[in-house]
Amino acid sequence: MLKTTVVAIALPVVVLGGVLAACAGQDVLKLPADPKNYAPVEKFEPMKIPEKNPITAEKATLGWKLWFDKRLSGDGTRSCYFCHVNEKGLTDGLPKGTGAFNKPLARHTPTLWNIGYHSEWYWDGRAKSLEGQALAAWKLANMGAKDEKEDKVRAEVLEKVNKAYGAEFQKVFGKAADEESVTQALATFMRTIISRDTAWDRAQKGDATAMSDAAKRGWEVFQKAKCTNCHNGVFFTDQQYHNIGIGMKAEKPDVGRFNVSKAEKDTGAFKTPTLRDVARSAPYFHDGSVATLEEAVKLLVGGGIDNPHLDKVNLQKADLKDAEVKDLVEFLNALTEPARIPEPKLPE
Repeated sequence: MLKTTVVAIALPVVVLGGVLAACAGQDVLKLPADPKNYAPVEKFEPMKIPEKNPITAEKATLGWKLWFDKRLSGDGTRSCYFCHVNEKGLTDGLPKGTGAFNKPLARHTPTLWNIGYHSEWYWDGRAKSLEGQALAAWKLANMGAKDEKEDKVRAEVLEKVNKAYGAEFQKVFGKAADEESVTQALATFMRTIISRDTAWDRAQKGDATAMSDAAKRGWEVFQKAKCTNCHNGVFFTDQQYHNIGIGMKAEKPDVGRFNVSKAEKDTGAFKTPTLRDVARSAPYFHDGSVATLEEAVKLLVGGGIDNPHLDKVNLQKADLKDAEVKDLVEFLNALTEPARIPEPKLPE
């Protein structure tokens, strides 16, 4: 069988952490860690896996195929991968994308690296499980699979999925494809999307040549400027919500986390994004309003954009020289992830 893993260069190149083989043209994902103690990131706790949706290679493989299949969308024009492409750091590279049936999306598409380690999903944290996030994205604006009259996936979409994958769903779930099994398969696949081999990772393991001198200086600047107040740990995110002023001068600003918590302090606050692959995931912030990484860095080290709810505790102005800003950007480039999500062979 062709065994690969999401932490891999695009096929048919040799993978990072797996061996390529072939059997009857069938692709099978090799999980990036033991499913019994699923800890794909070295020296970090195991990922929390729902009891109702244990990880298996067969389920992840099914989710991988569904991830690339346009038949899941309401209009048949897009797959999940459509908005999370390799060359754009698993985003779509747009300020704000367009969903099925050409419906405009309200926010910038975030990256998905290490998404299984998160505890809440979306920019405002409204989804409380990865399965719930997958279902919402599938049914609503992104994929547009929701029935026009009832709160369920369109019957014709499920019919297409079962026609193509019926035997696989019976093997993995013991039943036909439905809302629950499709989203469980998708969520299982997303838990295999792991970033762990950036230049910074290699430097942390003792490779003195992994990062350039400028990137090494930038790592020191990153800490000096207290970027770690929010972008901390191996994932470079505290998974908390902060108002940095983006979009707050609009006539009707997006109030972000406030819509979920109803707490005034959360007005205009959005989840801290990971910085892994940040150099490729432009434009930046929840509204995609900042075009370049250097602009984003300057905005943040400058203390954000003043507004009544600005997080002045964590976002502190740093007096950096131009050379330090340049080095900081070089460090962020060292967080570029070489792994790619390979495209599977889909059933007819």
